[in-house]
Amino acid sequence: MDIFSKIAAGEIPSYKCAENDEFYAFLDINPLVKGHTLVIPRREVDYFFDMADDELARYQQFAKRVAVAIKQAFPCRKVAQVVLGLEVAHAHIHLIPMQSEADADFRREKLKLSEEEFKEIANRIYTEFKKQ
Repeated sequence: MDIFSKIAAGEIPSYKCAENDEFYAFLDINPLVKGHTLVIPRREVDYFFDMADDELARYQQFAKRVAVAIKQAFPCRKVAQVVLGLEVAHAHIHLIPMQSEADADFRREKLKLSEEEFKEIANRIYTEFKKQ
């Protein structure tokens, strides 16, 4: 079981933003901006494009709901969707609230947030997600 599967299973703590039977969304612990969220399938699959079409469609629909919740919780121009990352062999989408494209630049310095800030951010997103 990889680290993201352990997070989705609750074996490793995370700041949950949304979930259903197939997918799980939680805050990135090295965020570019407040509200930077990862969305993963619960099923272990390394490569985004190895997913079956119907599963990929449901994944995108779930990610869209999370993006809407992020935009409600953190008003922004758009929520960027970025699929990248080789560190963890588990498909994941980065959802990043942005005012400009610079907000989605992974070379920039990451935010340092307290546990209280992470909890408050996750709660705001989860509250908006549940309203849908």
